[in-house]
Amino acid sequence: MLTVPRCPNESVLAERLAVVLADLPGVGLVRHVVEDQEGAERLGMHGSPTLLVDGNDPFAAPGTPPSVSCRLYRSADGRVDGAPSVEELRRVLGAPARSATREVG
Repeated sequence: MLTVPRCPNESVLAERLAVVLADLPGVGLVRHVVEDQEGAERLGMHGSPTLLVDGNDPFAAPGTPPSVSCRLYRSADGRVDGAPSVEELRRVLGAPARSATREVG
């Protein structure tokens, strides 16, 4: 997970990832704080927070430039949020689906 210092949505993504990663033994989360454009370009951050899966950002539109900025995500139903939903995270991480009662956000 890539974030800028004091990113207000870092905790939202971290909470949702914790729910998903609980069902993926052996998969861990590494956090990096990116402080400048050079770091964003080197690491592939497309705004904060960015989740990289095997070095790729599964939520970035093709051609999106690296950026040290705030990032918003659009859900399948058109809602705008500061992080992908638990369902979207499960999909990109290949985690099993769960009931809505365990999901955060």
